[in-house]
Amino acid sequence: MPLNAAAQRIAAELADGAGPLRVAVHRVGGATVIDCGVAVAGSRAAGVLVARAALADRGTVWVESPGDHPLWTSCPWPAVAVRSDDPVTACLASQYAGWKLSVGKYFAMASGPFRALVGREELFEHIGRRERDDVAVVLLEAGRLPDAAVCARLASDTGVTEEQLTVLVARTASAAGTLQVCARSLETALHRLHVAGFDVERIRRGSGRAPLPPVADDDLTAIGLTNDAILYGGRVVLEVADDDGVADVGPRIVSRGSPAYGSPFRDIFARAGGDFYSIDPALFAPAEVEFVSSATGRRQVFGAPDPAIIARSFGAAAG
Repeated sequence: MPLNAAAQRIAAELADGAGPLRVAVHRVGGATVIDCGVAVAGSRAAGVLVARAALADRGTVWVESPGDHPLWTSCPWPAVAVRSDDPVTACLASQYAGWKLSVGKYFAMASGPFRALVGREELFEHIGRRERDDVAVVLLEAGRLPDAAVCARLASDTGVTEEQLTVLVARTASAAGTLQVCARSLETALHRLHVAGFDVERIRRGSGRAPLPPVADDDLTAIGLTNDAILYGGRVVLEVADDDGVADVGPRIVSRGSPAYGSPFRDIFARAGGDFYSIDPALFAPAEVEFVSSATGRRQVFGAPDPAIIARSFGAAAG
């Protein structure tokens, strides 16, 4: 099934369960806009569905209770877990937030399978997986719902009618928004591998976990918490075809490989003068990555979680 059609089925689950999931469905222009955490409270259950839609349903997402996940001993927070048997398609062709949407005064980070319809990003030159479909599903991380002009732009970019466009929106400082960002641990590892020149097609399957922070009162704090969840607490396991090059690339795809490592993200962001793009890109990586070779069974682990920084970050938010 095409990526967008698969995500559309998940979006329909959100719309059908709007009341219990605490989301709201709107018609904007001709498009369907589902508010998962902007003017409504949203929920963790909605966040799981949003994350699955971002993955084009090529992966599973669930929440594990404290004590029931393997992040680290005595971790007091739940974990967001993700697993995929088709991780390049799920994470890089769909989930990766590689689209900065700007229409007039509206700005959002966009992700989801619509990117495979547009196919303009250089990433698609390497992984292929462009597609054509009659429907498009877009996930926006934003503090406002899109207006008719934004929806018209998205429909035009994807080549579908507005009536066949579905937009899922959640601010980071919401239950669904926080969860769906923390569900990107596997995607973060794959993107770092791609940037490092590793042939991601050698990855057979993968899983990831990151601690789920408390929902913040504002988006800036939430962005710090969700980044910390992956940078200092994220753990990813990748099954690869063989051992070739793993020992060389492993140290470069974990967050400890960046000189910016060592402080909660809010402090790093402040030192960067509030300029997100001046932060070392190598910092945006999981805390720990384990490679398992299908050919030899060898396991190689790089990096490690840093519970002390997570405690400082999450504790400050709770206080």
